[in-house]
Amino acid sequence: MSKKNVGFVTLVTITIAIIITLFYEFDLFGVSPSVMMGVRWLSALVLIVNAVTRRNLTTWILTCLILGVFVGLDFPDLAIAMHPLSQGFIKLVKTIVGPILFATLVFGIAGHSDLKSVGRMAWKSMLYFFCATTCAIFIGLAVINITKAGIGVDIEHMPHEELPTTSAVTDADQKVLDHISENVHGVYKFNAFIRDTFPENIVKSVYENKVLQIVIFGVLFGIGLAMVNERKRKPLVDFTESLSEAMFKFTNLVMLFAPIGVGAAMAYTVGHLGVDILKNLFMLLMSLYIALIVFVLLVLFPVALYLKVPVKQFINAIKEPVSIAFATTSSDAALPKAMENMEKFGVPRKIVSFVIPTGYSFNLDGTSLYLSLASIFVAQAAGIDLSIGQQLLIAFTLMITSKGVAAVPRASLIVLIATADQFGLPTFVIAAILGIDELMDMARTSVNVIGNCLATVVVAKWEGEFDETASQNPKFLEDAN
Repeated sequence: MSKKNVGFVTLVTITIAIIITLFYEFDLFGVSPSVMMGVRWLSALVLIVNAVTRRNLTTWILTCLILGVFVGLDFPDLAIAMHPLSQGFIKLVKTIVGPILFATLVFGIAGHSDLKSVGRMAWKSMLYFFCATTCAIFIGLAVINITKAGIGVDIEHMPHEELPTTSAVTDADQKVLDHISENVHGVYKFNAFIRDTFPENIVKSVYENKVLQIVIFGVLFGIGLAMVNERKRKPLVDFTESLSEAMFKFTNLVMLFAPIGVGAAMAYTVGHLGVDILKNLFMLLMSLYIALIVFVLLVLFPVALYLKVPVKQFINAIKEPVSIAFATTSSDAALPKAMENMEKFGVPRKIVSFVIPTGYSFNLDGTSLYLSLASIFVAQAAGIDLSIGQQLLIAFTLMITSKGVAAVPRASLIVLIATADQFGLPTFVIAAILGIDELMDMARTSVNVIGNCLATVVVAKWEGEFDETASQNPKFLEDAN
């Protein structure tokens, strides 16, 4: 059967499956659970045939993502037992991050010996990051004030989990904070953040996956290497070029495991939380998804149109890393493929290797939006009426505290707790919404990846170095680096 016929059969099957699912969910025509199970696995069989026919990695990733949902629904214990596969995939991807960042940054800087371009990229990137995340924060505030998702929430029946004991402040810093005036706590924490961006030991930074520290070391090393005479510079430049090429090929090999890792991650999420969790906090979840869609449509999409970015080709370039980010809730898992695809899209390697890693600390659009939305939700659920001025003050605080958020485990949660404490909001509400945090994390991580991929194009266009012809070939993603 041809690809076209298989695609048609798949479309018809999925459409019928969706209709039957709606009948089941709204209790129409007496559809039984056993019938629904049969519909799911018939759909799964058709999706597998479609994936085999197309022989496309992205198709396999999306297919396994859906299969993961089915396994989580029908065999929750098996789904939870599959969690190590998703953890293994993320661990494998993390081995790529350090070497690929170091190699591409050093080669991008020292290979061209244009130190002025590095400075230009830095301030242009930061300006764009600040504008994008500010828009995200205010969109989050606007949507949660319109939907009022927290008002009337039955906190007693929300799923409760223990809050993590992890703190964004180290024990040593906390001792210092205990002995100085509260008036300068903010100054000390900001300076501590600046301090922690500098690598103490590059091997330790790579081991701990400290992206910003690797970026700073790579930039400084690249600048230092660019200042060395040509004879002594060339061997290291050639080495970093070879290393970056090898790591991109290594990425391609690792991505062959992506469908299994993504499917296992989705199966675990549904098996662990169950789909009924959506009903408990439906309004909060939908508010977040609506806000993220609004952000994409009103901020990112107009930016792409204004810069005349080929939107269809851009979507093709990001759909694979975004689907990985959505299923694994890990930006790191999507980073290597995002960098590779944006280079194929026409963004120079030196820009990709600087903007995306830096954006992982300073341009987390989805996370920034979530933090503003969740902060107001906590106040609404607790019955606290915040004035516009108080909400703006929270937004201003989040503009600062959300920067560098990726460097701390479960960092968005920690920042949310810190913000709630600072403004006298009850943290027990945050504990109550932890049950669906992973479902929200899927969406906000995906938007983080989309925003950082677009940021590379913005900076490349701004620098006048975007290759307009690179993505004109429909198979540009299949071309070799």
